[in-house]
Amino acid sequence: MKMQWLAAAALAMTAGSAFARDATQDEHSILHNESAICDAFEASDGDSLRNRLDEHFTLTDSKGVVTDRDRIIADVAKGDPTYLMFRNHGQKVHVYGDAAIVTGITTVQGHDKAGSTFASDYAYTDTWIYEDSRWMLAASHASFLRDRK
Repeated sequence: MKMQWLAAAALAMTAGSAFARDATQDEHSILHNESAICDAFEASDGDSLRNRLDEHFTLTDSKGVVTDRDRIIADVAKGDPTYLMFRNHGQKVHVYGDAAIVTGITTVQGHDKAGSTFASDYAYTDTWIYEDSRWMLAASHASFLRDRK
């Protein structure tokens, strides 16, 4: 009887570790999705965003305006503004089980339909959640750093 209990306990510990996610893989997956989101802004690809933003996603922009997922997707799909560059760099990822925080800098460059150009850097904080076997962006906050000339 004691041997059966020990075998069951060993099996339970082994099974638990078989389902554990690897922190390095989580970080890689999150950074891959961050890059794909940048690509979606450059390509005006609302569908790619839809696949990576949680349905309750919110963005707090550098002016304090809070925008939801549907509005962000619609704005990106319109292509106004047009992003010639939308890139994250200097990222730090901190994974906390099924949640993760990413901080870094976003550099953007582009123009709007009226022809006004822009080039700026923003500090950002992204909050990711792991659900349904994938990482989804739940919230983002951006703070203006500087114009690039």
